Amino acid sequence: MKKRVVVTGVGAITPLGNDVPTLWDGLLAGRSGVGPITQFDTSEIEVKIAAEIKGFDPAALFGRRVARRNDPFTLFALAAAQQAVDDAGLQFGGDKEQAVGTLIGTAIGGVQTLLKNYDVLKTSGPRRISPFMAPMMMPNAASAAIAIAYGLRGPNFTLSSACATGAHAIGEARDMIRRGYADVMICGGSESALHPLSLSAFKNMGAISARNDDPERASRPFDAERDGFVMGDGAGVLVLESLEHAQQRGAHIYCEVVGYGASADAYHVTAPDETGEGAVLAMRWALQDAGLAPEEVDYINAHGTSTRLNDRIETRAIHIVFGPHAHRLAVSSTKSMIGHLMGAAGAVEAIVCVKSLETGWVHHTLNYEHPDPGCDLDYVPNEPRRLEPRVALSNSFGFGGHNGCLVFSRWEASA
Repeated sequence: MKKRVVVTGVGAITPLGNDVPTLWDGLLAGRSGVGPITQFDTSEIEVKIAAEIKGFDPAALFGRRVARRNDPFTLFALAAAQQAVDDAGLQFGGDKEQAVGTLIGTAIGGVQTLLKNYDVLKTSGPRRISPFMAPMMMPNAASAAIAIAYGLRGPNFTLSSACATGAHAIGEARDMIRRGYADVMICGGSESALHPLSLSAFKNMGAISARNDDPERASRPFDAERDGFVMGDGAGVLVLESLEHAQQRGAHIYCEVVGYGASADAYHVTAPDETGEGAVLAMRWALQDAGLAPEEVDYINAHGTSTRLNDRIETRAIHIVFGPHAHRLAVSSTKSMIGHLMGAAGAVEAIVCVKSLETGWVHHTLNYEHPDPGCDLDYVPNEPRRLEPRVALSNSFGFGGHNGCLVFSRWEASA
């Protein structure tokens, strides 16, 4: 018998706020985290809007030394992990914790450190490059930092699968527990990639919105007038535990992670497969893993990027998997309010599913104003909904054709 795995803690740093309660309140209130970019000069680039992190002070949280010696993506992950560990009520006694592991994914890693030091190289020469550059920019820095902070000697690694990273990290962490390699996994995703270079790259490939004059309405998943995603930064971290371990210590259980599916489009380095087959496989395998019929799903937190292709093809895949039940599903996109957090997106959206199961509410899709004939599902337009979902599914699809799907079940329904 494979071990059952439950969620006992959540933490987040997002464009809507630097903890989960603020994020959740902002989503239900329909606030947008998108605005004009403030952290660098945008006069020379076309895209001038993003979903930035606001009011985050790592020196106040961790001290100036830690703040200086870690890339922002690591600091976001550390802060979200601290929230999740505290929320779970975990106490680490100082001995090395061999049964607790860490898996924090990222799509890009310490790109801020890389670009900053490249500027130093050009202006001041090689002797001025930081000796901390390599450990700061390595993608596994966040997982390493969390393990060091808490003395965690369990499984510790990092994966990177573009925008499916966060979902894959949670799914693989769950499987580590199911296979008996750990009792507890601290898992999720983190990203800090906002920079003129990355924005220009996405703009030149036609993937990102440049609705600079109306930033709060720029991210509009499934809307007929969508013109690309809005780039954002942030982190989402969850504490997963075996059910036995959580119950033995009397932990509060949010919900159960019952299904995980991963697949590949094997089609194109950026574009999704027009047939939707890769996404179909991920959803079907996740439902099969959960032992659930499609009709038992109540809510889908969609990948919903606000790009022309993704939203239409995800809709098609949902129709294929769910058949007539597709029109009875509530489907919404968190990215309509917080933008696309890249490697952190799937983790934050998993937390959103956890909160929906806990509270009975599903948040809406902001800026859904113009129906698209190719996107014909119930996208919970513009107002949150009391739904009391028992099963929630979260989709994450990434460049390169990486697909991840997670299924969560309300705890009362599965205890």
